[in-house]
This record gives sequence, C-alpha cells and structure tokens, in this order.
Amino acid sequence: MNIESFRDYCLSKKGVTEDFPFDEETLVFKVMGKIFTLTDVSIFKSVNLKCDPEWSIELRERYPEIVPGYHMNKKHWNTVSMTGSLSDTFIEELILHYYNLVVAKLPKSLKYDLEK
Repeated sequence: MNIESFRDYCLSKKGVTEDFPFDEETLVFKVMGKIFTLTDVSIFKSVNLKCDPEWSIELRERYPEIVPGYHMNKKHWNTVSMTGSLSDTFIEELILHYYNLVVAKLPKSLKYDLEK
C-alpha cells in the first residue's frame, strides 16, 4: 500500500479528519477528534495503529511486520510495516479494526454526531 492509498482509505471512513499536530512530517488521522493512526509522510515505511491489547499481542506473534508501537504506548499501539509484505486488503482490515475500536469508545454524544 502506498501513502495515497493509505490516506484515501482512512479518509473514506465516516468522521475522519487528517492533521499535522506534531510536526510537518507526521500525518495523523482522527475520528471525531480521537487519533487512530499516524505515519511519516516523507518516509512512508510504516504506520502506527491503535489496537486492542490482546489482539495486538497475537498480531505481533503472527506477523514479523507488526511490532509494538514506535514512540507510542506499546500496550495499545502497533507499528505496521508498509514495505509490501502484507496485503493491502489485510492492512485495510487492520485500519478498519482500529477505527472501529476508537469509535466504540467515543462518548455517546460524539457517536450521535458521527451517525448524523
């Protein structure tokens, strides 16, 4: 998956915005203001994705391309290599999981706004 496909897929989800809150290199995607993924736009080698802690461990054990989140809380974040060994479909499944994880934890008022 390339940066354009990654960006397009993230932005296709309801309530998603993109931002550069940390610096001009770190592209962050949020759903209703809550971060679910981020990446370096100049060197698109990996993405950080929020993850369910139990599934996070399983993914790391199964796929060498998935490791504890770089510069993130290792319990809740994974870094996923974008070097091409994981299929685009699988990466999209991971993004959707992380998006849904964040949506599930939104306050009721934000969920209501998202569903409008």
